[in-house]
This record gives sequence, C-alpha cells and structure tokens, in this order.
Amino acid sequence: MSESPEPFLASNNDIPERAGKSVSRLRAADAIGAAKEQFAVVTGLTPHAVTGVRGRADGGWSVLVDVVELARIPDSTSVLATYRVDVDGAGELSACERLRRFTRGATDL
Repeated sequence: MSESPEPFLASNNDIPERAGKSVSRLRAADAIGAAKEQFAVVTGLTPHAVTGVRGRADGGWSVLVDVVELARIPDSTSVLATYRVDVDGAGELSACERLRRFTRGATDL
C-alpha cells in the first residue's frame, strides 16, 4: 500500500530534523506558483489548471498541471495534456514530464 499524501496545506511549516533543529518547508501554495512559473519558462506553454499537488518525502512537491497543447475550433476539440512538475524544497524545478494527452471533452472513467 502506498503512503498517504501529506496534507495540502499544513498549519505548521516547520519540520523537525534529526539533530533537533527545524527547517522551513515550502508551502503547497508557493510550490504551485513556482511549478507553474518555471514550467511556462521551460516549455513555453501556459498552465491552464492545476489538478493535483502532493508533498514528497524529500521536502519537495509534485504538481499536476494541465495545458492546452493544440487549440482547435470548436474549443471542445482542443488537445490538452497533463504534466507532472516536480519542485524541490527550495521551489526550484527538478523534473517535468507529460503524463497524458486528451481532448477537452474527454473524461476519465
């Protein structure tokens, strides 16, 4: 069974380290902003929506971003894609990959 994801927004951003010190953790909202901004710079695509966010064990975040890859008329036939964008604990882009492509009218069953 997989580990459950960390809460979307924690009320306390400090995570204790083994040595008794605490380190400031990047908030989910800040990670989303950093992921969207850096994704746009790297790919040249404009994020359309954020469809998921999950904290990682290393202090970073994985953000799911939907983009329009091919605009068509009518709009319902446009091709969209979902990308996973990973940022580290400092909010820097560490990975980016396309997970799927779909038409705007398609639904997951």
